[in-house]
Amino acid sequence: MSPSPDRLTYCKLAAVTMVWGGTFVAGRYLADQINPLLAASLRFLLASLALLLYLACARIALVRPSPRQLARLAVLGFFGIFFYNLCFFYGLQYINASRASLIVALNPAVIGLASWLWFKERLGRAQWLGIVLCLVGAAAVIVSRNPHVLQGASHAWIGDLLILGCVAGWGVYSLLSRGLNQSLGPLQTVTWSILLGTSMLGTATLATGSFTTAALGNVHLPQLLSLLYLGVLGSALAYIGYYEGIRRIGATRSGVFIALNPLTAVICGALLLGEPLTAPMLMGGAVILLGIYLCNKPLARVRAMGI
Repeated sequence: MSPSPDRLTYCKLAAVTMVWGGTFVAGRYLADQINPLLAASLRFLLASLALLLYLACARIALVRPSPRQLARLAVLGFFGIFFYNLCFFYGLQYINASRASLIVALNPAVIGLASWLWFKERLGRAQWLGIVLCLVGAAAVIVSRNPHVLQGASHAWIGDLLILGCVAGWGVYSLLSRGLNQSLGPLQTVTWSILLGTSMLGTATLATGSFTTAALGNVHLPQLLSLLYLGVLGSALAYIGYYEGIRRIGATRSGVFIALNPLTAVICGALLLGEPLTAPMLMGGAVILLGIYLCNKPLARVRAMGI
C-alpha cells in the first residue's frame, strides 16, 4: 500500500524543517564574516541559479505571469526574500542563533492568527491547542539547550525586533501565496518570487556599495559552503517543499512544522558535534510532535470521511 498524499506532505515538511534547523547556525556564522546585505544577495543568487538550472534540466519552461500575478509575486519577493533576509542577517549580528530560533518559533501562532483574522480560516480547539503546544515545546528545547538564551547584550532588543520582522515577513510570504500556488504551482511561484526578491537584494547591495571586489575576496571556502547550504538547500529546495505543503494542507497546518526547527538543530548537534541531548529537550520534542499531530489530525479525519 502506497503512503497517502498527506503523509508524503508531512514527510516533506519535516525534511524542510530539518534543513531550516541549520540555517540559523550558517546565518550566524556568515553574519560575522560577510556584510549582511551582500550575504543575503549571494544566498539568493545561488538559489536563483539552482532553480533556473533545475528548470533547464527538467525542460520546464518558466511561465509568463499576468500583470496581476507579477504584482503579487513581487509582494512575495519583497516580504519573503528581501525584507525577511535583511532582518535575518542583520538580526543575527545582535543575537545568537538560539535566541533567534526562539523568536521564529512564534511563526505558527502568527500564521494561525492571521489566517483566522483575515482569511476566516476555521480553526478548532485541537488546532489552537496544537499551535500552543508547538510554541511551548520549541521554547523548552531551545531553553534546555541554552539556559542563557534570554540573556543578551545591551543592544539585543534590536536583534529581537529584526527577527520579529522575519516572523512578519514569513507570515506574509506564507499567506499571500494561496492563489498563486493554485494557478502557477509551487515551483513557478517560488522561482518567480526568488528571482524578484534577488533582484531587489542585488539592487540594494549595489546601491549601498556593499558589492565590492574586496568584499567578495572575504568569501572563502567555508563561507561559500554556508552560502550554498542557505541558497540551494535552505532556499530553493526548502521553499518549494514548504509551498507544496501550503498548497496541500494550508498555511496554518504547514506553519506548525516550523516548530521542529530547534528540535532538528539539537538532534544534529548531538549526532554531528557530540552535544548533549537531555531529557528536557526530548520532552520538548515530544510536545512539539503532539502539537503538530493535533493541528493536522482534524484535517486527516475530514478527508477520510470524504467531506
